[in-house]
Amino acid sequence: MADLTDIKSILYTEKSLNLQEKNVVVIQTSTRLGKNGLKSLLKEYFGISPLKINSVRMSGKVKRFRGKIGSRADYKKFYVKLPEGTSLESVGA
Repeated sequence: MADLTDIKSILYTEKSLNLQEKNVVVIQTSTRLGKNGLKSLLKEYFGISPLKINSVRMSGKVKRFRGKIGSRADYKKFYVKLPEGTSLESVGA
C-alpha cells in the first residue's frame, strides 16, 4: 500500500526546471512505489489526475568513506505530465 512517505522529494535541477515549463514534474520516490501507486497518491492527496507517468529506476552510487566502501540508497524517479494549468506547488506540496 502506497502512502505519502514514499515520496522523497520533488527534484529541482536544471533539466527538471526546463521540463516544468512543459507541465512535467520530476518526483523522487522509494523503490517500492509504482506508477499506479503514484497515480493514486496524486489523486488522493493533491486532487490531480496526471496525463502520463514515466519511471526510471536509479541505483545508488558506490562511495568510499575512510577506506570503507558503501553505497547510497536506490530510488525511483518519475516524470509526471500534469494537465494544463495545474502544478503541485499551487496545491500545497
